[in-house]
Amino acid sequence: MSVHKYFLSSVHVGCAFQDVNHMMIFGFGFFLMFLKRYGFSTTGFNLLLMVLGVQCSMLIDTFILLLQEKSQHHLERLIEAAMSMTAVVISTGAVLGKANPVQLILMTVLELIVFRMTRWMNDTFLQVTDNISMMHVHLFGAYFGLAFSSCFSEPSPRTDKNARTPKSDLLSMLGTLFLWVFWPSFNSVLSDSKWRAIYNTYFGLAVSAVTAFALSVLTTKDGKFRMSHIHSAALAGGVAVGYAAHSIKYPWIAMVLGLLASVIAILGSYCSQRCLNPPLKLHDTSGVHFTFGMPAVLGALAQVILLIIKNWNNLPSLGYLVMIQVGAFCLTISVALITGLIAGLILNLRLFKTTPVSKYFEDQFYWEFPHLAVGF
Repeated sequence: MSVHKYFLSSVHVGCAFQDVNHMMIFGFGFFLMFLKRYGFSTTGFNLLLMVLGVQCSMLIDTFILLLQEKSQHHLERLIEAAMSMTAVVISTGAVLGKANPVQLILMTVLELIVFRMTRWMNDTFLQVTDNISMMHVHLFGAYFGLAFSSCFSEPSPRTDKNARTPKSDLLSMLGTLFLWVFWPSFNSVLSDSKWRAIYNTYFGLAVSAVTAFALSVLTTKDGKFRMSHIHSAALAGGVAVGYAAHSIKYPWIAMVLGLLASVIAILGSYCSQRCLNPPLKLHDTSGVHFTFGMPAVLGALAQVILLIIKNWNNLPSLGYLVMIQVGAFCLTISVALITGLIAGLILNLRLFKTTPVSKYFEDQFYWEFPHLAVGF
């Protein structure tokens, strides 16, 4: 490789890491700041889990590379470690305000180990590419978090501590903007066709944002925009397009996926809160199920459909290719649900001093307030 090409490659990898790091620290740090009494914990714990998780992920990756007798550039490994933290941050959203710092730290370590082993199984036994196995991060994070959250006591329906305020919604929307801007870079980091992944992701995000505004007006009684709709549905297109962003040849396909993902995110929020969560006694603080989980399922399904269309003339190998992708999807979601439930049961033992329900969504339980929490 020439010095010029090496320089360009190094610059690209450095910029990619910077974009992913901005997503994790600024994007998700603000994205989850919608609880009026949990701002300190949201940003503080997000930073703690991020820096701790990246180090943990690097150690796990080193161990697996030693077993496989492979080598990889340190900065590339650092990017993958930061991207893997997406699963942890999404899972944290499901138990936001309910899990204490010790539980969150142990959840981070356990989830990263399981997610990396799941990627290794997908890569080794199912021959799934690194890009696709990494795009399962949203699916894994959402359903691991939901299973983990199911082991926590539900907050009292009378409490207003988990309510939103205009200020908290504004800060949360700032996080959405950070994520929206850097999501094309996230989807293209491990892709071979980076330019295609970037523009397909952008179109998917753009249409999902427009759809979010339109549906927000149509689904509210007074015909006004609702910030919570924009907050979640504007990103759904990026999640759904991620699986096939590198292979979609026509932008309109990405736009259709963005539209469907936004519809699923907004309508799914109504269905989850009214039909699904009450019978299961499941409390999803941030709505990760309809923001990341269901759009990820749509994206995985779309990838299989596009794969069938692309290989329609090659019927002998079509069944095998489809089964590989379906198998990777089923393996990822099954492992996420099972290990999330086991982790939740273990980390809710008395040994870990679970947070009392009366102290849910409360910064003052963890942080010092010299001014005696004026305004709380």
